[in-house]
Amino acid sequence: MIPVLALLVAAVTGLAGKPANPAGASGAGAGQPPAASSSTRGSAPDAEGEGGRSGGRKHHRRPRDLSRCTRKHRHRSGKRARRCGKRGHSAPATGIHKIKHVVIIMQENHSFDNYFGTYPGANGIPGLAGHPGRVPCIPDPNAGHCDTPYHDPQLTPDGGPHYQQNAIDDIDHGKMDGFIASVESVGTGLDTDRLGCTANLQPPNCVDVMGYHDQRELPNYWAYAKNFVLQDRMFEPADAWSLVSHLYMLSGWSAYCADAYRASTCVGNNTFPELPPGESPTEQQLTGAAVGLLTPANPAAPPNYAWTDVTYLLHKLGVSWRYYIEQGTEPDCESGAASCTPVPQVVTTPSIWNPLPAFTDVRQTNQLGNVVDSNHLFSDAGAGKLPAVSWVIPSGDSSEHAPATLAAGQQHVTNVINAIMRGPDWASTAIFLAWDDWGGFYDHVPPPTVDGQGYGLRVPALVISAYAKRGYIDHQTLSFDAYLKFIEDDFLGGKRLNPKTDGRPDPRPDVRESARILGDLRKDFDFSQTPRRPLMLSPNPNHVPIHPPAPSLIQGLF
Repeated sequence: MIPVLALLVAAVTGLAGKPANPAGASGAGAGQPPAASSSTRGSAPDAEGEGGRSGGRKHHRRPRDLSRCTRKHRHRSGKRARRCGKRGHSAPATGIHKIKHVVIIMQENHSFDNYFGTYPGANGIPGLAGHPGRVPCIPDPNAGHCDTPYHDPQLTPDGGPHYQQNAIDDIDHGKMDGFIASVESVGTGLDTDRLGCTANLQPPNCVDVMGYHDQRELPNYWAYAKNFVLQDRMFEPADAWSLVSHLYMLSGWSAYCADAYRASTCVGNNTFPELPPGESPTEQQLTGAAVGLLTPANPAAPPNYAWTDVTYLLHKLGVSWRYYIEQGTEPDCESGAASCTPVPQVVTTPSIWNPLPAFTDVRQTNQLGNVVDSNHLFSDAGAGKLPAVSWVIPSGDSSEHAPATLAAGQQHVTNVINAIMRGPDWASTAIFLAWDDWGGFYDHVPPPTVDGQGYGLRVPALVISAYAKRGYIDHQTLSFDAYLKFIEDDFLGGKRLNPKTDGRPDPRPDVRESARILGDLRKDFDFSQTPRRPLMLSPNPNHVPIHPPAPSLIQGLF
């Protein structure tokens, strides 16, 4: 359906995206690794197999095992860390420090119930798949009745509006009954859910937010849940959209800063953190999303975010990191609305999924070079050169953001996980897979309240590691703050993004990683077990067509 979508978007907007295909071949799915490293793949979702090793370029030094040092030296790096190991202070890594590489794969826009609502044993949709309770029926104002959840076999989702006001409306004071009304209250203009409807040859006002998928559409995701860890209380960190969610993922906060070089001017903002108070989101959409982001990023452009993100602490303590971003399209609008032209997502562009270049501290510490094309991931993984901490961000084509196909997203994620599993770093890697917001889809669990800014709605989340428990369902209350907490506990000696202690004060209202309600990801691991063998899966288990990225077709019209 993506080619149909591309033609529609091009016709409506008259603007073209810049094509990019990291795979290097037009027929390969987004995120496809180079052909030389894709020879080993399996087809049985529940059978574990041994992955081979492949070569790759030496981009940077392999992260040192700082956990082997004494407590005095544990958080040092570089020459001090190496001297620590040579002085005889080393000891076998224990507990969390057996994890030398944390990889966070962040996909787009699905609720937990939309993907795992009928998963056995999870807190899924009441009344379905043996889950206790009555099947919910959500008001449908246009139809004059209520709608119940249903199995949706479509691989091209529609979803609904998904910025802050929509989250508030969907949650409806904890009643969780505003999802259909949110879709139907949106105007008749171009919207991603309406584009998805058109791509599916349905009326432009179709509603699919009550639909759910299972192992028939998502065999690999369900296989990872069956063999590793599924988290059924992972909430997005704020009741907001993609930009805000990514800012929290990296820094534990979202704010508007009047002066990008003075953190004291930052004020919490979960709506449009790049907008001055009172400025029209529509104006930003026209000047930023439509025209401004279609041109290559200017490295000399000023930053936007003056507060501290976790890469500042990583850099300060000599811990390696990379932000792997796939070049393709960006379907969300800068305004938070779901209506704008697909935008080329370039490595140096401070886009909504790639906000690190817009952080002042990233520029001041000369770390922009750590934001790289995702093709580097495959060579890094194959050569055993994964950094200590990394994030893997899709393009619009492989993001699962409506109306991109689920198959393309699942293929992208599987390619990434296969590459890590067949590389020499697998036995010391923890992969955290999640979706950044709910995308307008139904979920039945009211989010808990934390500091007045969160949490947002529940999203799917998985833990995949040689030390992950097998078939375990984690019922702890979690958000993306738990990823920061794990990174800080593993590599930074428990140092937090705390303005009182991190050496770079900012006015954030609290230290998110220290929230009492927040669970501990270490409970998803059994560090006493023998490292588990890889689970190699076919990237396209349903053998459905994976179309070339839509921007290629859009550009071909101009």
